[in-house]
Amino acid sequence: MSEKNKLTLSVQYADTRLQESITRPAIRKWVKAALLAPAELTIRFVDAVEGQSLNREYRGKDYATNVLTFAYNEGEEIAEDDPTRADIILCTDVLQREAAEQNKSVEEHTAHLIVHGVLHAQGYDHEDDEEADEMESLETEILAELGYADPYAAEK
Repeated sequence: MSEKNKLTLSVQYADTRLQESITRPAIRKWVKAALLAPAELTIRFVDAVEGQSLNREYRGKDYATNVLTFAYNEGEEIAEDDPTRADIILCTDVLQREAAEQNKSVEEHTAHLIVHGVLHAQGYDHEDDEEADEMESLETEILAELGYADPYAAEK
């Protein structure tokens, strides 16, 4: 791995339901595929109670969501060799429900949400149509390289 994409990764299973099936090596592979610069990231799997609490406290939205990204140097000018620092929170309850609703494996949906969260940590967003198109295209490209189908195919 080049110094350009140096990764320090912590994985936390506060909710242990996916600990056996969504392994640290798989998570590292998905993160590295979406990494455009050095990063220090924590990926944390939580249940709906913790997910809702975090979303309410930090986003003002009183429900559990699939993924939350807390980028600690968001909006700051970052030197090229300074790492992106972020926590990416995945809510197991929402993730599993969405995978079933979308007829995807939990692995496939988790890979997508991790790629999505890593891109958010690096400044990508989907606040307007142009940003959303750019981010979705990048996600689709990264997931294809990882061997997964277009996560937005059903919406197109």
